[in-house]
Amino acid sequence: MTVEASTETRGFETEAKQLLHLMIHSLYSNKEIFLRELVSNASDAADKLRFEALNNGALYENDSELRIRISFDKEANTVTISDNGIGMTRDEVIENLGTIAKSGTAQFLSNLTGDQKKDSHLIGQFGVGFYSAFIVADKVVVQTRKAGASAADAVQWESEGEAEYNVSTIEKTDRGTTIILHLKKGQEEFADGWRLRSIIKKYSDHISLPIVMQKEQHGEDADDQAPEDETINTATALWTRPRSEITDDEYKEFYKHISHDFAEPLKWSHNRVEGKLDYTSLLYIPSNAPYDLYNRDTPRGLKLYVQRTFIMDEAEQFLPLYMRFIKGVVDSNDLSLNVSREILQKDPNIDSMRSALTKRVLDMLDKIRKNDADKYAEFWKNFGQVMKEGPAEDYANKDKIASLLLFATTHNDTDVQDQSLDDYIARMKEGQDKIYYVVAENFNTAKHSPHLEVFRKKGIEVLLLSDRVDDWLMGHLMEYDGKQLQDVGKGALDLGNLDSEEEKKEQEQVEEQFKDFVERLKTVLTDEVEEVRVTHRLTESPACLVVGEHDMGAQMRRMLEAAGQQVPSSKPVIEINPEHPLVQKMDKEADEDRFADFAHVLFDQASLAEGGSLNDPAEYVRRMNKLLMDIA
Repeated sequence: MTVEASTETRGFETEAKQLLHLMIHSLYSNKEIFLRELVSNASDAADKLRFEALNNGALYENDSELRIRISFDKEANTVTISDNGIGMTRDEVIENLGTIAKSGTAQFLSNLTGDQKKDSHLIGQFGVGFYSAFIVADKVVVQTRKAGASAADAVQWESEGEAEYNVSTIEKTDRGTTIILHLKKGQEEFADGWRLRSIIKKYSDHISLPIVMQKEQHGEDADDQAPEDETINTATALWTRPRSEITDDEYKEFYKHISHDFAEPLKWSHNRVEGKLDYTSLLYIPSNAPYDLYNRDTPRGLKLYVQRTFIMDEAEQFLPLYMRFIKGVVDSNDLSLNVSREILQKDPNIDSMRSALTKRVLDMLDKIRKNDADKYAEFWKNFGQVMKEGPAEDYANKDKIASLLLFATTHNDTDVQDQSLDDYIARMKEGQDKIYYVVAENFNTAKHSPHLEVFRKKGIEVLLLSDRVDDWLMGHLMEYDGKQLQDVGKGALDLGNLDSEEEKKEQEQVEEQFKDFVERLKTVLTDEVEEVRVTHRLTESPACLVVGEHDMGAQMRRMLEAAGQQVPSSKPVIEINPEHPLVQKMDKEADEDRFADFAHVLFDQASLAEGGSLNDPAEYVRRMNKLLMDIA
């Protein structure tokens, strides 16, 4: 390989330099991980070549035995990792190696906490594993040639991990990528055959193609013996092996390989299905949420293999969108090797596999919920809001998903979501036939909602919902286990058997008594409200706003408006508490102007209590000051 005289020097991005400095000096506590990352990248390059070669066998260049080669030189203090995979063009080298975490560097940096353990798991999420090489090396040289390109079109990338890197055109007869690490002083331990072999066995034994090293010769005649290669790893696709032969550590390392996540998985499920369909799946639940979890357009899905041949990285057809956090592999014997994303969308076998894999994930989650409350709480903290998308997207499994949902409730009045619908039902009052909930902008607004007053008085539990997705969730989850879910802020309050006949008669009498007051208030607030009525849901507040039974909830309305969506106009109902001193004072007020001021202030305060905003804050202040001056 001869390097041309002309070399292009390019600078790293500002954020990339900052990130690289962090990675080299503080982020990695386990230095040997560099070899796992580079081997994993080499394995991915081999998978990509296999896929491309399905339609163009010439890319193999008469060398179809894919492998990774590790070598070292004690005298030069170097470690070399080579593969005969897909390789890179000059543009791909600049794109992939010149820009660290190109899609999310700023996001990555903003997520760093300074805690080495917590920060290390972020690295895999941002695709920056290659740069772990600079933990042990003060200079990294990458020589690569794209499969199918000429020897003269190879590229060399070189950097010392500082402000810039060099890119040159070189001669390279064989396709693939070679990475040469010039080890730092003090890192000589890695230029050792035994040390490298032990790291490969520890982290990369599951890699499905051979990782080879030159066999070390011993004895007096060692110098006269011809070099001989040996395969260091098992070199069998892990998911094809019987479960009884795979250790937990092997499962964990395989997860890190396919996900590029540094943290261990929360749980996994490995299954072989035979019969009408023949496929193997290995599904993982991560222990941490990726930074782009809530971006529904982010590429996601399982690694798809057909008859052990890699087909695509993110096959989204096998799981619904609300399970986009699941990582894993599916290997089918029933699909064509030339399968594409378009074909997957039309294949009836995919629908069957999708249904089965979805149920397998739900069963896995159900087992965690029943057997390990702490682990399930950890899962819910990371992925609960995504699971709440499920009932709207997966009608067939709506009840199963609902049984996995957790909520904050008035049972313990904390913002911790740790109560299931089954827990709620087990505590329902005698005669109660509905599951009650309140939706608000945040937990404190929900907890202190005036709509809860009668429920607290009667000891009836209410779900406290404040996640952005909650209103949407409840619009699709209208019942559970035969119990209707009822928003306490919508429609007229009907507690059914929870109100005695005596209470119902008393309510009718009070409504009749305040009939004239209701008409008077409606005349003043005719532009603001749809209706005025006497309420029995309040015990402390003078008034509250209620959404119509079939109208859009306030949280959903605010969310759509913030997204620039047009929302149908509707006016709320105001309900007044006839026992409150302010309402009784208003009832006796003869001055119509003062009554109007009271009415508007009452409406605005009810809106604020719901977490809403005022149409005219200055006018509200003016009225309040006027009333306060009159009192003074």
